[in-house]
Amino acid sequence: MTLRTTYLGLELKNPLVPSASPLSRSLDAARRLEDAGAAALVMYSLFEEELLHEHEVMDAFLHNQSLGHAEATSFLPMHGDMPSRHERYLEQLQRLKQSLDIPVVASLNGITPGGWIDYGKALQEAGADALELNVYHVAADPETSGAEVEQRYVDLLTELRQHVSLPIAMKLSPQFSSVANMVRRLEQAGASGVSLFNRFYQPDIDLDSLRVAPQLHLSTSAESLLAMRWIAILHGQVKLTLAATGGVHTHTDALKMLLAGADVVHLCSTLLLHGPRRLADILRGMEEWLEESPYESVDQLKGMLSQRHAGDTSASAYARANYLQLLDSYLPGVGV
Repeated sequence: MTLRTTYLGLELKNPLVPSASPLSRSLDAARRLEDAGAAALVMYSLFEEELLHEHEVMDAFLHNQSLGHAEATSFLPMHGDMPSRHERYLEQLQRLKQSLDIPVVASLNGITPGGWIDYGKALQEAGADALELNVYHVAADPETSGAEVEQRYVDLLTELRQHVSLPIAMKLSPQFSSVANMVRRLEQAGASGVSLFNRFYQPDIDLDSLRVAPQLHLSTSAESLLAMRWIAILHGQVKLTLAATGGVHTHTDALKMLLAGADVVHLCSTLLLHGPRRLADILRGMEEWLEESPYESVDQLKGMLSQRHAGDTSASAYARANYLQLLDSYLPGVGV
């Protein structure tokens, strides 16, 4: 029995890959993830907005500050003594590469081409094994069409692809009119893989302060079903890596993703809740299930229940038939 799989062209010892999270900020936590069985690691994200804000602050306080006395300028810190967020990210990437034996994937989070070319080239030179591009974009402008939103993703990838030779994975949201077509377009533009799906964190309203309040709600296993459906639909229709992300908390969640057609399974919320050792529990559960199954490898079971391989009856369950069957078979509770 072997758990080996391929992710963005990288050969991995198993399909479990911790996704971008604060855990990768700590070398100790990263080592514990590797010891628990992580096959690769996606770093925490480098955010476009944070880099722009930091540049503006540095420009205002270090480069364009006039104190009125020439002698006083010597009290200002030297620019070289204050490493930027980008420089700290590169340093952490290099430390992770030196400390770990598993591949390390850098993560860029933004919505405009901007400096992604420079950042991408720097991450490649620093030793990243691959890049994950997370285009976290909420289309709130009523003048922006769906076609324009989709083109934004394609343009970002196309421009970056011209300057970076590393494998690039696009982390997508489910809010596209045609997810399958969007994935196909990204594959044609040079994507090595897609991660399905990014979670849009929803703000709340505080009734006491009458303010919009940010809220962090970790995922649940039920949320994994959305990614499972689309991975099952896409398996066999595209050649790029299919990574399942969001809502994978148990070994059963992970196995379902693989049966649907995922090449790897990303873990985040469950690791934040239970710590790195949770990954070892999930891996052990997968191994025990496989030992009792007719499959001898992950490659053998991968996609066995995808839309392409499941036959007409099961395949229809991934489409509209599932909706009809659920509504027709629902029974109200006693007394209702």
